Amino acid sequence: MQHLIDRFISYVTIDTESDPNSKSTPSTKKQLILALQLVEELKAIGLTEVTIDKNGYVMGTLPANVDHEVPTIGFVSHYDTTPDFTGANVKPQIIENYDGKDIVLNATENIILSPSYFKDLLLYKGQTLITTDGLTLLGADDKAGLTEIVSAMEYLQQHPEIKHGKIRVGFTPDEEIGRGADLFDVKQFGADWAYTMDGSQVGELEYENFNAAAAKITFKGKSVHPGYAKGKMINSMLIANDFINELPKGETPQETKGYEGFFHVHHLNGSIEETTLEIIIRDHDAKKFKKRKELIHTATKKFNKKFAKQFGEDIVITEIKDQYYNMKEKVEPVKFIVDLAEKAMKDLGIKPLIKPIRGGTDGCRLSYMGLPCPNIFAGGHNFHGKYEYVPVESMKKAVDVIIRIAELTATTDFSQREKSKGKKSKKKK
Repeated sequence: MQHLIDRFISYVTIDTESDPNSKSTPSTKKQLILALQLVEELKAIGLTEVTIDKNGYVMGTLPANVDHEVPTIGFVSHYDTTPDFTGANVKPQIIENYDGKDIVLNATENIILSPSYFKDLLLYKGQTLITTDGLTLLGADDKAGLTEIVSAMEYLQQHPEIKHGKIRVGFTPDEEIGRGADLFDVKQFGADWAYTMDGSQVGELEYENFNAAAAKITFKGKSVHPGYAKGKMINSMLIANDFINELPKGETPQETKGYEGFFHVHHLNGSIEETTLEIIIRDHDAKKFKKRKELIHTATKKFNKKFAKQFGEDIVITEIKDQYYNMKEKVEPVKFIVDLAEKAMKDLGIKPLIKPIRGGTDGCRLSYMGLPCPNIFAGGHNFHGKYEYVPVESMKKAVDVIIRIAELTATTDFSQREKSKGKKSKKKK
């Protein structure tokens, strides 16, 4: 356990915050500090074919220790942290034998991690928690995943009695800004399928995720002295506010769950002359996703029509870009890879929590790039903020799941599955 803690802390204390405004990959050079550390660590534990390309993508191989044919599987996680909350100067705190009471993260700022608000804390009474100091995020998203993959590979290397096929590991930059899979070389990775270790609570197993898009809406205005503004001033900030009010009530992140989609206003910045509004659009259902985007375009036309005579040109300019799609379409045809992970959890006494991801992972993008890639828990909670924490025991269970999946892959007769699949295809014809 201490080895796991030490490895995790060595990762989270490196600032790897990504930058959505950067055009380079990785988006911040500081991400390469951890990437290069991972390269050396993979080599040190005995992995082969360890590489890092010019864009910071790290890959490595744990060679098979069986002489029969086994599918090549992969495990993937990202090493950047979100730009939504600072990841600089992370000072983790270790809470041993958690007593189920309030945790003072920062006495000076009176920042409390309380089970009265974050009820999941009570699931981990008696366990060892790693928290923030209340001033930064922790970075368990996804440095817990990194820790678990490296630790599992190290364990398998040290225990050759556990039989496994060829295993590939991959670590990516810029996942938090939606670009983690952009330059991932699926062909070079060479796995038949993979798993991202990027979920939250113990037992999470996910192969459905949101369809996602980002809308950037620019509002133009006219600035005039307020004392003489009657019929002349157009305040772009007020128009942006009216535009937000066009969005459906109750369809925000804080008011939805499960398969329910939402509009998330996450950035608003402006003046009288110009205001920029950024909204993320999410829905699991492809048709509803399309309608959400259409609603934004419809509102845009409505506002432009309203101000056409007064302004003489469009005052609302909308750009919508799709970010990723629901991986379910790509994973369902090979659902056995989800079943394999589910069995691994059950074998270890872990109750699988199969549910949709209310977000996305590198895995959803990779699935559309030809690498089916469900998501498995990494153990952290309250990602992207100062209340983030991870139970060490949860990371240990994730390590065990990786090891068990590797073992099951080496002992499962996939030829029978292929024969069965072939028969079904003939029947359909």
